Amino acid sequence: MMSCERPMRGPTLPLAGYPVAALRTEQLKATLIRDLESGQRRMLFFVNTNFVNQCDHLRTQLLEPEVILVNDGVGMDIASYLIHRRRYPDNLNGTDFVPALLDAIVEHHQQSGREGEVPAVFLLGAGPGVAERAGRVLAQRGVPVVGVLDGYGESADNRRVVDSINASGADIVLVATGNPRQETWILENAPDLGARLFIGVGALLDFLAGEKPRAPEMVRTLRMEWLYRLSLEPRRLVRRYTVDIGRFLVRCVRERSAASV
Repeated sequence: MMSCERPMRGPTLPLAGYPVAALRTEQLKATLIRDLESGQRRMLFFVNTNFVNQCDHLRTQLLEPEVILVNDGVGMDIASYLIHRRRYPDNLNGTDFVPALLDAIVEHHQQSGREGEVPAVFLLGAGPGVAERAGRVLAQRGVPVVGVLDGYGESADNRRVVDSINASGADIVLVATGNPRQETWILENAPDLGARLFIGVGALLDFLAGEKPRAPEMVRTLRMEWLYRLSLEPRRLVRRYTVDIGRFLVRCVRERSAASV
């Protein structure tokens, strides 16, 4: 029987009312691999400034014990330093973390002699054909991808989506429909699904499929990938990286003030 009650243990650096885990990459990988093997259902969400601004109506559900919230992006570090005078141990952005997690899961099963039992993955979201191409990339890395549906016509009938995922036997579902759609979908549908790990992955499938370019490695090392993305899509992202960051920081300060009263 699947357990759904055990909360994720570990340190947090709360921001804007969310208990954001303060974990290193290897700690988070180990936690998720352990929970997959024990049958514990988990929902992993990457908290960045856009998440905080877009997902407020989901806050009660996001505080459920099955949910793990981790930090994503330099904005979270800035806010954490302003509020707690501490930064998060690692930048746990989904674009880098999720492929590394899948590689670690494959390696774990290979080392334990259970290669045929590697948890299977279902991809949901992105534009037509993107999830399929991303799936081929993951398959080349040894990840068993058992189904894909795009985030448009193929997922218009939600009952069909749920049935397709269950029929596939997937253990892990990656949902790439952006904030707050992916979080809403996971929270609403996870109870009806047999999978054990659900992750909101944003633009990951686009990056894996080569639909969107990643920033050069030096830019990522300097944690300036947001500026690179802004230069590619200024009309879509300019508000997110200006006005919305201001809203985010104000919310963090207000939440801290309210908690200290």
